[in-house]
Amino acid sequence: MIALETAVLSKNQALAERNRGWLAGRGVLALNLMSSPGAGKTTLLERSIRDLGRDLAISVVEGDQATTRDAERIRATGAPAIQINTGTGCHLDADMLAAALVRLQPAPGTVLMIENVGNLVCPALFDLGEAARVVIFSVTEGEDKPLKYPHMFRAANVLLLSKTDLLPHLRVDLQRMIDSALTVNPGLTIFPVSAYTGEGLSAWYGWLRDRADVARLAA
Repeated sequence: MIALETAVLSKNQALAERNRGWLAGRGVLALNLMSSPGAGKTTLLERSIRDLGRDLAISVVEGDQATTRDAERIRATGAPAIQINTGTGCHLDADMLAAALVRLQPAPGTVLMIENVGNLVCPALFDLGEAARVVIFSVTEGEDKPLKYPHMFRAANVLLLSKTDLLPHLRVDLQRMIDSALTVNPGLTIFPVSAYTGEGLSAWYGWLRDRADVARLAA
């Protein structure tokens, strides 16, 4: 089992590096968005696309086990989107992304958002070729999730603490959530945000713009 897992991950890593080179050569900033189901990935993505439409060209790859609902929601914002259905699979892999890139053909200098399958375990194991990993973690999920699922948070570059507008209605300590995440990964960049009220989104957008500029200049 260990040998098989090592072989699978090794093959995936080689494909991921090829994807990374293809994206970097075109100045495309690729972000791997990961979360548990219901954390608000798609809603946050919709709001980000609508708010940033004049500043950034955004393309999206949607990963779900079934249906095309999320891709349809994204296309309604005006952004191009490709749906990948994994069936019984619990994550996207580098080969799936490579096939999606052929179909999507993101324009040079754009931002590529890869919305992974909702899962706090498997997606963290598979590099897709992204420039950064963004975990969306809802305040409704509890203060201890980073400690229970450390690999996901350890593998992330950015943590978006979503649905902060619900905090007045919850018995949750936001600072304890942040402290739990930083215990696992002291290098995390953390943005508490609400796609409903817009709270915290300007900081997230600033990070996005900065990273997109770096990707374009490096191409």
